[in-house]
Amino acid sequence: MSDIRVGLVGYGTAGACFHAPLIHATPGLTLAAVVTRNPDRQAEVSGRYGAAPVADVRDLWDRCDLVVVASPNRTHVSTAAAALTRGLPVVVDKPLARTAEEGRELVRLAKERGLMLTVFQNRRWDGDFRTVRKLVEEGRLGEVLRLESRFERWRPVPKGGWRESGGPDEVGGLLYDLGSHLVDQAVQLLGPVREVYCESDVRREGVSADDDTFIALTHACGARSHLWASSMAARLGPRFRVLGSAGGFVKFGMDVQEERLRAGMTPDSAGFGDDEEDRWGVLGAQDERVIVRTEAGAYLSFYRGVAAALREGAAPPVDPESAVEVLAVIEAARLSATQRIVVHLS
Repeated sequence: MSDIRVGLVGYGTAGACFHAPLIHATPGLTLAAVVTRNPDRQAEVSGRYGAAPVADVRDLWDRCDLVVVASPNRTHVSTAAAALTRGLPVVVDKPLARTAEEGRELVRLAKERGLMLTVFQNRRWDGDFRTVRKLVEEGRLGEVLRLESRFERWRPVPKGGWRESGGPDEVGGLLYDLGSHLVDQAVQLLGPVREVYCESDVRREGVSADDDTFIALTHACGARSHLWASSMAARLGPRFRVLGSAGGFVKFGMDVQEERLRAGMTPDSAGFGDDEEDRWGVLGAQDERVIVRTEAGAYLSFYRGVAAALREGAAPPVDPESAVEVLAVIEAARLSATQRIVVHLS
């Protein structure tokens, strides 16, 4: 059976560091074409992957069997809709859309056309999150009472670009960027959200999108999630602190896969997703201290799931309806931060 030809829209950080190497390493997928106008990036996609560089998305449709949208957030909906209309299945980088309603429209279009639509929520395959999920499923924490989760960085000098300088139309800022992962992980672990409270600030000069955000969620099960995304964390908190009726778990340090992808390590290399031993988490209550080896990170599982969905009719690796659920929470968080209220979801 011939490989599925993949057309990648965008070759910035998301396209170059995440999607392209993961697609290239997935059996059954071939990176056939990449939309980028930058001459250096065009040379890279051709030399590294043997993919055809094209300057416009309109030149992509006839070259591929699957479209991956990794362009700026404001283009996600229009590009995905154009691909679905042309009969092509689609992977969209997070966030799926600006609003939950825009996301629902894409889901409806995909269903009408009988096409796969999925969302690159790759942080479901972070090693630390996989570890937390395993501890919860095994009952080693008892009933989860509170999830604390952080994506914190120390970047007092802005990097520039639309993520930091763009207004609402750009769908920039940490709430949509890292917040998409934080909320998705919380919902995956603890289920539907009933109440949302958010504090969102712009702390750095020259930045117009939120760069220091806190979200508090109350889940239908009664558990609470406290989520932080910040570029102004001079001292980093734990990546995870999960408190349950039978014990707690604390884990410091980010998942290793992004760092290794940025360094050029291929995702099918031996040990690619293995955490360093000195960053393994600790489980226990009071003086009890059990070191828990971090589950291996597994970003490749996402694109292997995409290939299985297209070849075997399996469910997509991320149900797009779950991405719409995340968008509803993010919209509520924006409203909460703006009006300084607790937002109740139905």
